Amino acid sequence: MRSRHAQILEANARDMHDARERGLSAAMLDRLMLDESRIEAMAAGLDAIAALPDPLGRVLAEWRRPNGLMIRRVAVPLGVIGIVYESRPNVTADAAGLCVKSGNAVILRGGSESFHSSRAIHACLVTGLEKSGLPAGCVQMVPTTDRAAVGYLLSSMSQWVDVVVPRGGKNLIRRVQEEARVPVIGHLEGICHVYLHEAADAAMAVEIAVNAKMRRTGICGAAETLLVDRAAAARLLPGVLTALTDAGCEIRGDRDVVDLFPEANRASDDDWGTEYLDAILSVCVVDDIDAAIRHIAEYGSGHTECIVTNDDDAAMKFFRNVDSAILLQNASTQFADGGEFGMGAEIGIATGRIHARGPVGAEQLTSYKYVVRGSGQTRP
Repeated sequence: MRSRHAQILEANARDMHDARERGLSAAMLDRLMLDESRIEAMAAGLDAIAALPDPLGRVLAEWRRPNGLMIRRVAVPLGVIGIVYESRPNVTADAAGLCVKSGNAVILRGGSESFHSSRAIHACLVTGLEKSGLPAGCVQMVPTTDRAAVGYLLSSMSQWVDVVVPRGGKNLIRRVQEEARVPVIGHLEGICHVYLHEAADAAMAVEIAVNAKMRRTGICGAAETLLVDRAAAARLLPGVLTALTDAGCEIRGDRDVVDLFPEANRASDDDWGTEYLDAILSVCVVDDIDAAIRHIAEYGSGHTECIVTNDDDAAMKFFRNVDSAILLQNASTQFADGGEFGMGAEIGIATGRIHARGPVGAEQLTSYKYVVRGSGQTRP
């Protein structure tokens, strides 16, 4: 991949040109764009995946029964994984690397907007597989942009595909969840919250809020709503919102927010449940931590939430009562990423409660079987 960066950049330039012609949003263009640093990040991610411990054959649990039977639960591959994704060509490399590392075959179906970029990356992967003595067919890419191919993959390949992982906008993920005839690992939206508790440090609140929203606005771990305790609103909000505005963020606040920060626009009821994926942040003053927890329960998507506080008891209450896949204290929501978790990469953040939750890395792409050893036992 490093040696073919020129070909990848050339393919990506074609995709970027077509995307601009189609009027894709700035957030979508950011997801699609590749440069030297992003190609190097993909290559480094593959290196990190290769260096991970082998997730297969792990003994997850073992015990001996009174009759002498020795029972082990052992990690095995899921099988054939279908991955349907939009915009981000880096998913091609991340998904392939994680699936191969975990002993799975994978069928990749990238979005039409990243078609040329993904094909160039896939060509690099095929070369690498062949040089390593692995079958090139263990990483396949659907060779068409026809939307009907997605429907066929979801509904007519259950004999060959064991699980589907969608990664993209809510319309794509909803379609996959509705049409798939095999299990689905994924999330619908990333409506992530940053909650400024009354015991938050003011400087830390500014740093975390700006990074969580503005580092990359188009990723699913970007903060979409800022909550602040009423007791600390006058102390915290002016500095936080000024920094966000200076960084180019539009603020949409409730009445209390607009009173404290007149530059803010008044939020509508729809704003609290909107995944902007853009430089827009809804801001709400809440009475206390219980009100913050209720707000997240009502409007959140179960993805990632952060509490900024120096009160560890408050943080523990937040952790116990907020039901999301990833919870953080005093750290940006943009750490919701498999690479940042030490997984090398991820193929998405799962917000369901079955099989996998949070970043889906190589270990999460395994199942298990039971291996039982006896010495001639028979069941009475």
